[in-house]
Amino acid sequence: MKHSASLLAALWVLVATITAAPLDLKLDNNRTNAPISPFIYGQFIEHLGRCIYGGIWAEMLEDRKFYFPITAEYSPYRALTDSAYPVVGAAPWEIVGDAGSVTMQKQDAFVGDHSPRVNSGAGLRQRDLGLVADKEYVGYLWAKPLGKRADIEVTLAWGNGANDRATKRLTFKSRQYSKREFAFTAAKGGETNGVLELRVLSGDVLLGPPSLMPADHVDGMRADTLALLKQLDGTVYRWPGGNFVSGYDWRDGIGDRDRRPPRKNPAWTGVEHNDFGTDEFIAFCREIGTEPMIAVNTGFGDAYSAAQWVEYCNSGVKTIAGGWRAKNGNRQPYGVKYWCVGNEMFGPWQLGFMQMQHYTLKNNLVVDAMRRADPTVVLTAVGDLTTINKDHDPDQAKSGKTCSHIMLEQCADHMDLLSEHFYEGRLPWTQNRRVALNDHVALMKNAIRAKAEGHRKLQASLPNLNGRIIPIAMDEWNYWHREYAYGELGCVYELSDGLGVAAGLHEFFRHSDLIQMAHYAQTVNVIGAIKTSRTAAEMETTGLVLQMYRAHYGQIPLRLEQDFGPCDVAAALTEDGKTLTIGVMNPTHEEIEIRPMFTGKMLSGSATRWHITGPTHTAHNTPGQPRVVDIQLAEGIEVSAGLRVPALSAALFRLPLE
Repeated sequence: MKHSASLLAALWVLVATITAAPLDLKLDNNRTNAPISPFIYGQFIEHLGRCIYGGIWAEMLEDRKFYFPITAEYSPYRALTDSAYPVVGAAPWEIVGDAGSVTMQKQDAFVGDHSPRVNSGAGLRQRDLGLVADKEYVGYLWAKPLGKRADIEVTLAWGNGANDRATKRLTFKSRQYSKREFAFTAAKGGETNGVLELRVLSGDVLLGPPSLMPADHVDGMRADTLALLKQLDGTVYRWPGGNFVSGYDWRDGIGDRDRRPPRKNPAWTGVEHNDFGTDEFIAFCREIGTEPMIAVNTGFGDAYSAAQWVEYCNSGVKTIAGGWRAKNGNRQPYGVKYWCVGNEMFGPWQLGFMQMQHYTLKNNLVVDAMRRADPTVVLTAVGDLTTINKDHDPDQAKSGKTCSHIMLEQCADHMDLLSEHFYEGRLPWTQNRRVALNDHVALMKNAIRAKAEGHRKLQASLPNLNGRIIPIAMDEWNYWHREYAYGELGCVYELSDGLGVAAGLHEFFRHSDLIQMAHYAQTVNVIGAIKTSRTAAEMETTGLVLQMYRAHYGQIPLRLEQDFGPCDVAAALTEDGKTLTIGVMNPTHEEIEIRPMFTGKMLSGSATRWHITGPTHTAHNTPGQPRVVDIQLAEGIEVSAGLRVPALSAALFRLPLE
């Protein structure tokens, strides 16, 4: 095996040094398109899989509010059971001691439908916790003695030996629920070797929610994930869905975090803990320096609830919802400017789906209510250029009109942007297999081009628009592959996917006048640009490309008439016009040379190049392991010698101008 690996590496080095004939790049610094919106580098997070819980949020305990009844049968995992991150579908709490000593009690439950009553001598434990050696963990436990006093022993274990654990005794004397805190330092680490045990030493008790987090968490968020999110530097984040939002009541996610009710995730699997709600989302956005964008519920939701959510975020303390925000510790309005009105309401998979003739009425009612709450909000309406389902909306299907067509006819004065979504790759509903590399990397740009050209044709044909162009928010776009290694929808992204995302960005730049917002979907774990294990976090190839372009690409795109297929080339000036940037996606196994040919301003110095590449197009990164694919920097490049683009790479050049 070692000899095979060495031979493969040698062949890669040899192939990478083969150079094709130089490509002349004709550039006219005076031929520019509309400025690229910074919101092209947006991101999307949804309450799905391990995107928030298990990814962004630092809580280590599953079902800490005891949504699932605890029984003698300990069998928590019900989906993806053959993976490293199975989905919890039953109580993840194992009874310690006699099974009859733990019962679920509805009377005086702390939160939700019931709380566990644990008799003296019994307890609960949760397994499969990831621990890092010498790292501190902090937590707390709510409990109510059913007598005068109860003593509970809390143990964090990282092995089976007597010395492989740390223990703290907590005493509860109040006749009401009270909270006690604890802290431990793990002597050893492991992805799944950690166990938290709660054992009642004396007195029967009702248990409220426990919590366990790494001590370095940032207001409840994982420090390692946050560090990568700050490098990614996404400009706007869409939340909370996605399909999730059509069954979400935002009021469940405000107030005392421990008292927020646990719910079944309305659209996906598992439990929605409601630990991450509106206030946490705003804190998240402020921590990583991004603009918040909230999607309201137009599925099972109503106009009043949508408007009240706007009021909670943007109104003064004398309003009902603004008063709630103040009571929750935030007197100053959040000033959330960007909102989505629903999600994919054209589809029968969506909770609250209705025929388009009814949905257009609902859209306008919701928008009117939201604008009464805050006239300054910028609203994105639901759209889709592909099809109307003939089985669920036969009249509209017969008309041949798409959702976008109908929305633009009936709701144009009730939107500021119109949404479009697309996913490509080895999709679960098509079972696509791998295709040729050149075809794979072209999937992104082809889908974006089809959306843009479709809207140019459609919008120009609608008399009611009278020449007005409704900008597009591509607020879900990505590759989506079927193999799930990081929990629900947690597919791996290889170098080929990163190259495709680079070509997709180039296509966004070519349509900068029309596509003014885009949200890579999703950000963490779930088809995400960042992947996390229980103990580490890492940037995917797609995330590295987004990071590189966000940091170094220009804002004023130049018009290029050339086709460099299968390579893809784009160019832009920086906002001040002092620097030319060139992006090149090279999916071939040969190094290529680009020779810039200028009309207009001239160069005034050497170039800088950033690029990502790897040993094969299937190379990818793994949390907790050294990077296989990374951003590489080369400075002092003499442009007269040509701009060299490595094989299997996405490269970005910056050239100073006079």
